[in-house]
Amino acid sequence: MGTTTTTTPGIVDAPAGATPDLDPGLAAKRDALIATIRGYGRVAVAYSGGVDSAVVAKAAHEALGDAAVAVTAVSESLASGELEEAQALAKKIGVRHRAIRTEEFADPNYLRNNPDRCYFCKSELYGRLVGLMGALEVDAIASGANLDDRGDHRPGMKAAGEKGVRHPLQECGLGKADVRALALAWGLPVWDKPAAPCLSSRIAYGEEVTPERVGMVDRAESWLRGRGLRLLRVRYHKGDMARIEVPAEEFPKLLADPVRSELTAAFRGFGFKFVALDLEGFRSGSLNDLIPPEQLLGLGRTTSR
Repeated sequence: MGTTTTTTPGIVDAPAGATPDLDPGLAAKRDALIATIRGYGRVAVAYSGGVDSAVVAKAAHEALGDAAVAVTAVSESLASGELEEAQALAKKIGVRHRAIRTEEFADPNYLRNNPDRCYFCKSELYGRLVGLMGALEVDAIASGANLDDRGDHRPGMKAAGEKGVRHPLQECGLGKADVRALALAWGLPVWDKPAAPCLSSRIAYGEEVTPERVGMVDRAESWLRGRGLRLLRVRYHKGDMARIEVPAEEFPKLLADPVRSELTAAFRGFGFKFVALDLEGFRSGSLNDLIPPEQLLGLGRTTSR
């Protein structure tokens, strides 16, 4: 009789045999990452369960054992299933895990949804973590920001700097490709997981962020994932319009009936009045294209999150 194995939805093992030896350069970065985190003392990792924070959590566990803790923020902006996947991955890594409630939806600056929205979100998160350092018995807070994030529009990095948060991946020179390669070598099942920013990032700037609107987006994206799509975004625009982004090769899957009719009916049931398919296809951070360049410069594009 064969052996039956079970897995948590969204948590899958890396491909069999796909844990190759690291090249010397990346092995040196791995060792530097572990040593750098060990130098922090006891550490809390701001941990979403994505590949970046998972690698930091794994390195922290390697460096510190039970003196490391992975902390996941829970609010209306966290997509369905993400907490459970983060918990399962933390258990696989062996690192201690805590979930904390954050209240960014109580901040009018966050709800206003200007291009610096992420600053107020991260201020809330890191402020909570700083306040919990004693209870968590840690000396430092670490993020999953990698080297490539420095060139993106990330106002939250300013909040991190104000709260003294460390960025070990950046400090050790690890970009996104390095992080994925290290995750694969460590056998982390999220090594190829698409980026999954918070649900509020789907709301067009200037449109108020509300629990109802992020709930609409969450249900819509869950519906699409249930149809086998993996790389996707549903953007909320003025007038309760959903703009769907998927890779161009996936267009036929959505445009052919009965899926097209089912999709339209489902999205209307979620609260959308209009449903549009973006012909440019999937692209991360597309809403940032709407930010005037001079405003990006004012927000400190290359130095703030």
